Amino acid sequence: MLLFLSVPQPRPPGARTRAGPARVARWRRQRLRLQQLRRLRGLLRGLRGRPRTGSRRRGRMALCGQAAGAASLPSELIVHIFSFLSASDRLRASASCSHWRECLFYPALWPQLRICLRVSPSEQPRLEFLMRKCGWFVRELRVEFAAENYLSGGGGPGDGGRVDTGTGGEEVEALQLSTRWLEVLRTYLELVLCVLVSIRNNRIQQLFEEILSNSRQLKWLSCGFMLEIVTPTSLSSLSNSIANTMEHLSLLDNNIPGNSTLITAVELEQFVNLRSLALDFCDFTAEMARVLTDNNHVPLQRLSLLVHNVSVMHKSLDNMPNDEHWKALSRKSTNFRVYIMAFDIKSEDMLKILKPSIPLERIHFDSYITCVSGAIVDLISRQYDKFLTHFILMNDVIDTSGFPDLSDNRNEDPLVLLAWRCTKLSLLAVHGYTVWAHNLIAIARLRGSDLKVLEVTEESIDFDQGELADQDVDPVHNLIEQVSLGLGQPWHAIMDIESLSVFTEPNRHFYREMQSFSEDI
Repeated sequence: MLLFLSVPQPRPPGARTRAGPARVARWRRQRLRLQQLRRLRGLLRGLRGRPRTGSRRRGRMALCGQAAGAASLPSELIVHIFSFLSASDRLRASASCSHWRECLFYPALWPQLRICLRVSPSEQPRLEFLMRKCGWFVRELRVEFAAENYLSGGGGPGDGGRVDTGTGGEEVEALQLSTRWLEVLRTYLELVLCVLVSIRNNRIQQLFEEILSNSRQLKWLSCGFMLEIVTPTSLSSLSNSIANTMEHLSLLDNNIPGNSTLITAVELEQFVNLRSLALDFCDFTAEMARVLTDNNHVPLQRLSLLVHNVSVMHKSLDNMPNDEHWKALSRKSTNFRVYIMAFDIKSEDMLKILKPSIPLERIHFDSYITCVSGAIVDLISRQYDKFLTHFILMNDVIDTSGFPDLSDNRNEDPLVLLAWRCTKLSLLAVHGYTVWAHNLIAIARLRGSDLKVLEVTEESIDFDQGELADQDVDPVHNLIEQVSLGLGQPWHAIMDIESLSVFTEPNRHFYREMQSFSEDI
């Protein structure tokens, strides 16, 4: 289901519009509507005006005693008539009688719904009515909130009201503005909550389980971050025969509360042909690792694990696999590889998670609160030098003191050591951590053309004072030239974070990487 919430900005005075094309499009819509209404009138006139002589014709048309008007039409025909009308014309037509009104909210008529509201408490009854009627089946819902009642006349920014310049006038006005804005915000959130509560009962969850129960040749099941659609009971809809033939399974939802999981070790026993698996790290227990190493299971080749701070906060790491479990999984399959994405995980938790025997091929750190330490990067380069191919380091922590420097109090930069030790490294992406220009050149020279992707945002790169003091050499030009020579291909820093191959939205990036990682089998 798609849900859009938007606040359209009012068009500034004097803005140009495409009046000509808009007028033509409006004229065509009106002409089409008139044609549809003419066909409808003709149909109803024909039903009312036909003679009722003859037993065969009488049996077809005499639907409700003596009357054979619009109210006696079958529901299917009324819905078919509604399908030719615009939303506003459907509402008008439904006012003809109670039977037509009952057919108005047939699910097939409203796969998409666009609602325009003012941010006002008076709109809530109308919204609740529409959500009660359509919230359980609509597939695309767009709710737009009109801007005029709080962007111009409601005391918000740009209010043309007179400012009281007397004693304490500015403070009083600021207090009044903040009070009005709080009221507007409270109303807005109540309306949004009304929408979200209504669509929780949407039939998408039921339809998803029906798809699972009716599947016959399902090989790949990937359900990532589908809010409350995948539940701990969803897999019970799968038959044993389908579970036995499944080759890839991905079940991820950060909103599962407490100790609930989307799959248990007992359920995992059914998936004997599983070659690829993606789960929340806290859900992947030692018992699951034991199940996957049983003789009746084919060797698992790809394991993608999301370590999310929300899960770590509410679930325990005590049941995670130990080093012996990882060794057993590697013995089961020499091609077994692991992809881990860690989102805002503390260093002490990462030290528990990063067991030496994990065949870690890809790792992605993403931070909004907690930064990765140089010790963690150094540990990764030492433990996983035989396997590591992808290393991504992202940081969006707001810190006015500047980006963290992983090489602080160290003789060697951890990223340089990573490039030196991990000979299979093919992708390195860094944003939000200080990368010194001379270290970047060293990384390019160490890995050379084997490093297919080297992405560093421009704002992350810093220069030594000695490089800046040399008046004969442009440090930026020299950096670009030296890195390009080291890689054997043209290189430049990433000017805009949106240009990174790494999605700035972590869940989306994990889902995409998990797919490419698993498709390599």
